[in-house]
Amino acid sequence: MRAAIQSLSLLALAASGALALPAAAQDSTPLAEAPASDGDIIITARRREESLINVPISVSAFSGATLEAQGAPDITSLQRQTPNLTLEVARGSNSTLIAFIRGVGQQDPLWGFEPGVGLYVDDVYVARPQGAVLDIFDVERVEVLRGPQGTLYGRNTIGGAIKYVTRRLGDEPMVAVRGTYGSYNQIDLVGKFALPLGDSFAIGGAVAWLQRDGYGKNLTTGVDQYDKDVLAVRLSAEFAPNDDIFVRVAGDRTEDKSNPRHGTRLVGNGGLAAFEPTESVYDTRAGIGDDNKVMTQGVSLTAQFGLNDMLTLKSISAYREGRTDTLIDFDNTAGPVLDIPAFYEDDQFTQEVQLLIEGDRLQGVIGGFYLNGRAEGAFDTVLGLANLTILTSGEVKTKSIAFFGDFNYDLTDQFKISAGLRWTKDDKTGTVFRRNYSGIRSPVFGNAAAVPGLIRTDYTNDRSFEKFTPRISLSYQPHDDMNLYASWGRGFKSGGFDMRGDAIFTPTTVNGYEPETIDSWEIGMKGAFLDRTLFINWAGFYSNYKDQQVTIQVPATNGINSFVDNAGKGVIYGMELEMRAVPTRNLQVVAAFGYTNADYKEFLTYALGGTTPIDVSDNRVFQNTPEFVANVNATWGIDVAGGRLSLTPAVSMRSAISMFEVPTPLLDQGGYVLVDASASWTDASERFKIGIHGRNLTDERYRVGGYNFPGALFGNSIIGYYGPPRTVAVTAEFKIF
Repeated sequence: MRAAIQSLSLLALAASGALALPAAAQDSTPLAEAPASDGDIIITARRREESLINVPISVSAFSGATLEAQGAPDITSLQRQTPNLTLEVARGSNSTLIAFIRGVGQQDPLWGFEPGVGLYVDDVYVARPQGAVLDIFDVERVEVLRGPQGTLYGRNTIGGAIKYVTRRLGDEPMVAVRGTYGSYNQIDLVGKFALPLGDSFAIGGAVAWLQRDGYGKNLTTGVDQYDKDVLAVRLSAEFAPNDDIFVRVAGDRTEDKSNPRHGTRLVGNGGLAAFEPTESVYDTRAGIGDDNKVMTQGVSLTAQFGLNDMLTLKSISAYREGRTDTLIDFDNTAGPVLDIPAFYEDDQFTQEVQLLIEGDRLQGVIGGFYLNGRAEGAFDTVLGLANLTILTSGEVKTKSIAFFGDFNYDLTDQFKISAGLRWTKDDKTGTVFRRNYSGIRSPVFGNAAAVPGLIRTDYTNDRSFEKFTPRISLSYQPHDDMNLYASWGRGFKSGGFDMRGDAIFTPTTVNGYEPETIDSWEIGMKGAFLDRTLFINWAGFYSNYKDQQVTIQVPATNGINSFVDNAGKGVIYGMELEMRAVPTRNLQVVAAFGYTNADYKEFLTYALGGTTPIDVSDNRVFQNTPEFVANVNATWGIDVAGGRLSLTPAVSMRSAISMFEVPTPLLDQGGYVLVDASASWTDASERFKIGIHGRNLTDERYRVGGYNFPGALFGNSIIGYYGPPRTVAVTAEFKIF
């Protein structure tokens, strides 16, 4: 079987070279969806269906069909196709999402911290990053909005938003199955159906069973590393008696039982047993164990009513919850030198009401949003060489209420003005408990004999955060196929409480940390040229980032101490260029380029203790923010054997990044290039599809995360986590009817 996989890999690589057109898609649709005569991409970034050209927002859109045709396994694949976007699986995790856009994001997935980039599934805000690495199945499209959002969306997000939109059931019956077999014994089975019951009611759903052996091995316990074991189910019922009424009830559940993803040690272990590098970067010697499980589930009710030709009322009610049990072995040795057993739990209820306005010259939305959420958890920091365990536990309760409005008015047929305003009020209550224990693990994680010691943190506090955030843009459309625009907007993320805060090391932690804000200016152009065979989007941006929330973990003689800094001031500027050319029905070329210059002008920190902050901006950098990203792909299609054959080679490039604000040469990732290629054939009836997808065909090794805890007490724990190696998969889909 290995020989067969290698042959398939060479075939995919040959297809890439034969076309001699490197690639990675952006603003892309399948060739059948984007003929030269009609290249419009329809999105709902502003809560209504619009052509991408007409929207004065920097946004990239990808159809589900395109992502499937490229063999994209999950939404992190968007990183290879979207300018100035970082989407990775969190270090030590299998399904926790780390997201950054234009230098703004949130790496720390601990309970209580809010993401800087918002994730929405069918307009439902997903507050926690656990389980947010969404697999690509049964998806209509994915939209990526860059820059602060809040006047259009339920929850304000300071860096941008990702919209994952599933398919409506429609009024035609459909049953389809898809199977995939690939490298590392990958076996994916997906089934989906839609069943109309009468003229106005339909039920439907999808189930995905996703399995894969590991890219490496745990050399201590013998189990797979970087494996996959996911079961996901979505069900929905839709009622649409006429064009003015649409009601959907939907539910979903995902269970991820993949093994914990331990890292690979990069240096010697500070005087312990002799360091022997693993043969593969995907191997580990972690001895903490192999139990890991992530469960997320939720239900939602979406109701939309057309009141008249101009007004539509929409309501989105949702409840979500999740539970994560995980293990992180920082030292990557068989012993408990620096081990972290942990669990997280969360639940949220959200209610959003919108009044959509669609007039001849006035369009817009007025809305209200309510969130009631709770996030809690606990973890042990086990320092085996000192026979010491530090238990950290707590919870954050959040109640948020907001009102927002955003309107677009056509001053003339060419000039348009758009303005929005949001008021947000967040009430947060934080409880943090931190205590030393003598022994390996605390009673919370199974050691009833552990001897309790010094209480380091024990408080409950509450704070409220309130902010108005405006937005305004002007656009000029000299003709229907060109839009020039300029905009300014303010983003806001409320403060909170540091769940790792050590009140002995940093007494001010009991007061919590402050909100962060960003002022973002943008100018841009979107247009169709050469008889609508060439589409170009360009945007330049400049942002002032103030009081950025940065989590810093510092090794100390009494353990590992954490604190959140409001890091003063940063300036971020750059540009994005996206191009799609459709010179003929048989060829489409898509390319994108992004540039980001992010620089701290002031970085105030209490890292040395005390109550007087110091400015360390000269030796701090923005994490997870490459200066340059670029990608290009080409799709060449021909009619053959009673169907359509398409070949798509793709190349993406990212320049060097720093894993943390403090540069760490041993961990930081240099620039790298990834090469992908896909070939697919669809029969004329579009009922049968078969494809071969090669990803990372040059077998590049690149780090996507890491930990840095030097020093003998911590086992000199400097470990890295890596992106997937070369994989090749064959997929077949059959639409039964």
